[in-house]
Amino acid sequence: MTDFRPTEIDAVVEVVPPRYGDNRGWFSEVYKRTAFADAGIEIDWVQDNQSFSAPVGTVRGLHFQVPPVAQDKLVRVLAGSIFDVAVDLRRSSTTYGKWVGRTLTAEEGNQLLVPIGFAHCFMTLEPDTQVLYKVSAPWSKEHEGAIRWDDPAIDIDWPDTGHAPTLSDKDREAPLLAEFDSPFE
Repeated sequence: MTDFRPTEIDAVVEVVPPRYGDNRGWFSEVYKRTAFADAGIEIDWVQDNQSFSAPVGTVRGLHFQVPPVAQDKLVRVLAGSIFDVAVDLRRSSTTYGKWVGRTLTAEEGNQLLVPIGFAHCFMTLEPDTQVLYKVSAPWSKEHEGAIRWDDPAIDIDWPDTGHAPTLSDKDREAPLLAEFDSPFE
């Protein structure tokens, strides 16, 4: 049975699907609509995205999409491991600007559900890490946004990988949270 673990921010959930093993290896139902519905999570997933990051310390995010194509995300690791973070961008929330993070590994098979109204980011903890995530709306360049991954006002406690972070120019130049007028309620 899938284990839905609450986090420090109610809307973000760690999801741990069951694994069934024998002498050949293991099998896991990584997403089962009825299990999510039984947990009160009913999201119409429309797209799967996969990323590959060669160096340890690769940072991708903090990314989000604004309405009308805002995205829920269900993030899991296929190879390697990441420190996965969600930052609350909902203006009326008591946890606005706060973050929650989990280490996700291919070995454990745990996932993070990042709902609409949150920015998402991860840092790779191993070389050659592959991440797969479901989204509830297609990618839209016109609706994408970013907040700087190391914004001191958010103060994410990133793990020390022993490597300098590897970022895209877009992520390195992203604005601070204080410069963002959130459309999320």
